[in-house]
Amino acid sequence: SDDQPEPLFTPTDFAEIKGQEHVKRALEVAAAGGHNMLMAGSPGSGKTLLARALPGILPEMSLEESLDVTRIYSVADQLPAGTPLIRHRPFRAPHHTISHAGLVGGGNIPKPGEISLAHRGVLFLDEFPEFGTRVLEVMRQPMEDKIVTISRAKGSLTFSANFQLIAAMNPCPCGYWGDTQKACTCAPAVVTKYQKRISGPLLDRIDIHIEVPRVDYEKLSGHRLGESSESIRKRVQAARDIQTQRYLSSRNSNIEVSNIICNADMRIGEVRQFCALQPEGQSLMRAAMSQLNLSARAYHRILKLSRTIADLAGSEDIQSAHLAEALQYRPKMMM
Repeated sequence: SDDQPEPLFTPTDFAEIKGQEHVKRALEVAAAGGHNMLMAGSPGSGKTLLARALPGILPEMSLEESLDVTRIYSVADQLPAGTPLIRHRPFRAPHHTISHAGLVGGGNIPKPGEISLAHRGVLFLDEFPEFGTRVLEVMRQPMEDKIVTISRAKGSLTFSANFQLIAAMNPCPCGYWGDTQKACTCAPAVVTKYQKRISGPLLDRIDIHIEVPRVDYEKLSGHRLGESSESIRKRVQAARDIQTQRYLSSRNSNIEVSNIICNADMRIGEVRQFCALQPEGQSLMRAAMSQLNLSARAYHRILKLSRTIADLAGSEDIQSAHLAEALQYRPKMMM
C-alpha cells in the first residue's frame, strides 16, 4: 500500500469540532507561527480530529513552496496521477510502527522519508510515545536544521524537511491518567516511565503542550457550530503577513535572516532583536524562569511563542498577557 499516491487530504472544518476552545486556540497560535505542538488526553477526546483540522487554517502555499513540495513527491515517486503541481500543504500521519528509514528517509537508493514528505506541511504523530525511541531521537536534528542528510558510501544526499510537528499521546498506557470520568489503572511508576519515553531534548523542541479533556455531553449534543476554519485562517494569514514583512525588512538591512519565514524559525539573534520584553514582561519572565525551572532553549521558545501571540493580536510589542498565554503552553504532565 506504500506506493499508492495519497488521496488529496481534506481537513476537518473547525466549525464541526464541538468544545475544545482552548485547543483550537492553541492550534491557531501554532499555525500562525509555525510552532510544534503536543496534545495529551484520554482516548476519544478528539486529538486526531483536531490535528486533522490544522491544515485547513494554514496559509496558502506560495508557488515557490508548491514547487518545493512537488519536487520531493516527484523524487519519492509519490506524485498523484494528474497532479503536476501540489497546491495543498501536505499532511502526513505515519503509523507508530514506521521504520527509521521510513520516517527519516533512506534505503539503498536513498528516498525521502515522511519528514521530507511533510515539508511545508504537517507531520502528525499519533500515539507519540509508541514510536521507537531511536526513530524519535533522529528527528531532533531535522527539527532544528529543517533538512535531513542521508549519508551513504557513495556520498550523501540532503532533502528538505521543514515540517510542523503535531504530536498526540495518551497520558499513560491505559489512557485515563487524570481523566475526570474513568479511573486510571496504571501504577504511578508506569505513568512516569511512559511519559519519559519522549526525551527532554525532544520535548524542549515542542513549543506548545496542551491537554485535551473529554468533551461533555451538552457540548457534543448542541447544534451550535463553532467558528469556521476559513475565518480562523484569515487571522493566521494576517499574523503570517506581519512576520513576512518583519523578516523581509530586516533581510534588506543585511541581517542574516534569509531562511526565516515564520516566528518558529527565529534563531537567538532574531529572538533578541524582535522579542524584547517590557519591564513588567521581564519580571513575569524572571518569576517563570525560577518557578518552572526553564532551560535556555525553553526561554527562547516562550519568547517566540509570545511574539506569535502578539502578532495574532496585531500588537507591535509583546504584552504581559501574550507572555502569560505562552507560559500556559509549557508542559504540565512531566512529573
